[in-house]
Amino acid sequence: MPLKVLDRKVIYRGKVFSTIVDEVEYDSGHKAIREVAEHPGGAVVLPLLDDGRIVFVYQKRYPLNEFLYELPAGKLEPNEPPELCAKRELKEETGYDAGQIEKLTAIYTSPGFCTERLHIFIARDLRDGKQNLEEGEIDLKLKLIPAKEAFEMVGRGEIVDAKTIVGLFFLRNSVSRPWSGSFGKV
Repeated sequence: MPLKVLDRKVIYRGKVFSTIVDEVEYDSGHKAIREVAEHPGGAVVLPLLDDGRIVFVYQKRYPLNEFLYELPAGKLEPNEPPELCAKRELKEETGYDAGQIEKLTAIYTSPGFCTERLHIFIARDLRDGKQNLEEGEIDLKLKLIPAKEAFEMVGRGEIVDAKTIVGLFFLRNSVSRPWSGSFGKV
């Protein structure tokens, strides 16, 4: 589906994303409008404690007006490597520092209209510390949930955040399963 971009307008430049409207033309000559949310991407981290619990953030999400269980995550700063973003967000949102961090995967959140790519990491050998929450995160609460229970929460529709579900999927289906002894069969 080769497209020729005839016109591009940046409608809005925001702190989190920009909105672009392209007028495109197909090989057939038909024209269409494509709307794109341009996002710099981000990092997600699954903090796994030695006892098999996962550190979740429970926070109110403004667009939905409801609280969600999520893995800590945040937007990449310009030229910031995803691993550094993951470590920074882990520390800011949970207070934990990771002795070990490993990339699990990267995903596109909504490729039909958005350029956001999230890099998902697992963090182990965690050391507790002090949170450094941003103003919009003041209502954020930490929830330490055993992995088995988190998987069940996904099944019950209590964890509905896509990046969190993907991180849990990778944890549950890890080939090496270096963590399986910590909390038994998952």
